[in-house]
Amino acid sequence: MALKYNPREIERKWQKRWADDHIYDVREDDNRPKFYALTMFPYTSGDLHIGHWYAMAPSDVHARFKRMQGYNVLHPMGFDAFGLPAENAAISHGIHPYDWTMGNVENMRRQLKSIGAIYDWNHEVISCLPEYYKWTQWLFLKLYHAGLAYHGKAPVNWCPKCQTVLANEQVVGEGFCERCGAVVTKKDLEQWFFRITKYAEELLDFSHIDWPERIKTMQRNWIGKSEGAEISFGLEHEGIQEKEIKVFTTRPDTIFGVTFFLLAPEHPLVSQLTTPEHKVEVEEYVAWCRRQAEYERTALGREKTGVFLGSYVVNRLSGERVPIWITDYALLTYGTGAVMGVPAHDERDLEFARKFNLPVRPVIVPSGWSGGELTEAYTEPGIMVNSEEFTGLPSEQGYEAICALLEKKGWGKQTITYRLRDWLISRQRYWGAPIPMVYCDKCGIVPVSEEDLPVLLPPDAEFKPTGESPLKYCQSFVDTTCPKCSGPARRETDTMDTFMCSNWYFLRYASPKTNDAPFDAEKLRYWLPVDLYTGGAEHAVMHLFYARFFIKALRDIGLVDFDEPFIRLFNQGTMVYRGDKMSKSRGNVVAPDEYVAELGADAVRGYLMFIGPWGLGGEWSDSGIVGISRWLNRTWSLVEAGYTSKSVKPKVEKELRHIIHKTIKKVTEDLEKFRFNTMLASLMEFSNYLSKIKDEGTVSVSLWQEAITCFLLLLAPSVPHLAEELWAKAGHSYSIHNQSWPKFDEVLAREEEITLVIQINGKLRDRLVVPASITESQAKELALGRERVKAYTDDRGTSRIVYVPKRLVNIVTN
Repeated sequence: MALKYNPREIERKWQKRWADDHIYDVREDDNRPKFYALTMFPYTSGDLHIGHWYAMAPSDVHARFKRMQGYNVLHPMGFDAFGLPAENAAISHGIHPYDWTMGNVENMRRQLKSIGAIYDWNHEVISCLPEYYKWTQWLFLKLYHAGLAYHGKAPVNWCPKCQTVLANEQVVGEGFCERCGAVVTKKDLEQWFFRITKYAEELLDFSHIDWPERIKTMQRNWIGKSEGAEISFGLEHEGIQEKEIKVFTTRPDTIFGVTFFLLAPEHPLVSQLTTPEHKVEVEEYVAWCRRQAEYERTALGREKTGVFLGSYVVNRLSGERVPIWITDYALLTYGTGAVMGVPAHDERDLEFARKFNLPVRPVIVPSGWSGGELTEAYTEPGIMVNSEEFTGLPSEQGYEAICALLEKKGWGKQTITYRLRDWLISRQRYWGAPIPMVYCDKCGIVPVSEEDLPVLLPPDAEFKPTGESPLKYCQSFVDTTCPKCSGPARRETDTMDTFMCSNWYFLRYASPKTNDAPFDAEKLRYWLPVDLYTGGAEHAVMHLFYARFFIKALRDIGLVDFDEPFIRLFNQGTMVYRGDKMSKSRGNVVAPDEYVAELGADAVRGYLMFIGPWGLGGEWSDSGIVGISRWLNRTWSLVEAGYTSKSVKPKVEKELRHIIHKTIKKVTEDLEKFRFNTMLASLMEFSNYLSKIKDEGTVSVSLWQEAITCFLLLLAPSVPHLAEELWAKAGHSYSIHNQSWPKFDEVLAREEEITLVIQINGKLRDRLVVPASITESQAKELALGRERVKAYTDDRGTSRIVYVPKRLVNIVTN
């Protein structure tokens, strides 16, 4: 009698055996080609839920598949352990962030091991441990010495709830903190920045990576490249040294249409350019603007506001004096913080001009313009008017001519600008890597010596947020000596953005035990860059963007010899439960542990792949996973119960060989393209066919064994424990996961083809070569879609369709 399938017993057995035998240990001295398959490491904010497994289980299936294909696969796992999620969770639970984080690491590691993945835990990294963040600090110093890290004062995004600065990329939606959802405000602070803008143009080049188009588009939009001209407006104002204010515009051909000049309220010249009679109004307006979120200030449809400063600039091309206003939709963070107002050719400027009764002067018009007033801003190319010597020129020609004149006069030049701003990495929180810099009254800002790294987080610091760094009030941390003069000095008390840790964790995975460097150079050359990176699309303009910058910076410093961190990127979809995205904040997470205990990890793995296309996501259903569990039980019975050949039928054997090779081909192609749901559907069809063969006993024992062997090999990446157990029971040598992936014969896999006759009212009208396995509905659909058939049916319609299997389709018209 066949034994009953007991997934938990089987899974514990094989997980222990694999660990004891070090079957998944990775070595560089391997003659197989390398394949670095990486899944984004999880935050340590609590237990793993099914949403995490949805990212990890299918990626493990693909890594196992590549391993069986003959690759030396590195598929590591670790923990993104610094940052706000872990710190906020620790605060809410009233325990130290280190204790909270490491407790979570232990639990999450246990959960991850229960997946049955091929993670080599010897390659684990935990970003909050000193042996890791020592090198995070070391890399910061390398960027500092290369001129890529600097200290400066700037208006920053401030989350009043998290009590910390946010990078632009962490402000989402309509100006909300991406962590807690609070409305983000502005605040002036001394901060540390990375010169990511230096790499703006290179970051626009995606020619060497295979990434989803939507991610590339998001990064292009974030960089925001604009081509245009920088134009100088003259400034003659008593008490001001500056003799010009520069603007950037994409439309220098509209320069003669400027009727007002706009400054951002935060522009440093605003107070100096404000005349006494406008001072109170301007100061009140500036204060009001600073309370507005950036998204509010630039929102489409927002009523235009502004205040006249009482002063003027000079349009050097026309010689006109142009009034200077401030407005909330001019931003100091874009361009020069100054905008030339051309209301006839910019919709926002037109709304502003109408609000404050400012002149609207068309300077580019469509052909055939009668000279009448424009009803809306004209933004298309046209003919230049009211533009002195440029009048009558096509605007494209006028663009070039005006730029040439500007350069000749020294009043401007053609240039390129970017929306991208330098990456602000300072955080006023405790749980992050300390920035390794000190402040000395004698020497100024001084980097910590490399031999004194790591700068350790003090365990006794008060870590609850106050709006300033908690480290500021830990005197034992703050007080230090200057590395340069040995005099008294103060440590930097801000910590680094947690994305600094994830900038390079994939480098550390190659050699996490290296003590004298962030990574072993030889091992790095062997493994990097990452061949396949999988994770969420929500990281498009944060982690994925920062990591690209960081690798390019390290390349220029001489630490790596490649340009891009991740060659291929695949974004899985979202796991939904009860109609909403599964997340702890929504309170709709599903814990995997109970399902693993009851149905087994293989059932959870299988269901997560079968739920829908991995790139689109799907909705969790308890009944759905039960269906997968039943299929695994049927698979157990199919293989474990044995086979008896009754009467061999050559036609059936031929068909079985065809199905074997067709299934190998389909499963292989689906795995290459992450089509896990259709891959499993093919295996289910295969198992159903094998069950039919088993009941009939119409093939030889040897062919049956060949079919079962192939079936188990194809199953192995998806349900590794069950496949290993059945492989052993079938008498094969240990381990199935060290076997080669089965190869298909193209001839045997090819569908048999037939010629299908298509008739209209009994008369031959077309012929169609189709697979012999075509169904009736498929045949009818193909027939009706043929152009020759449509010529007879479009006007008449059809009354019925007669199908003779493998022979003909007869369409009877009305």
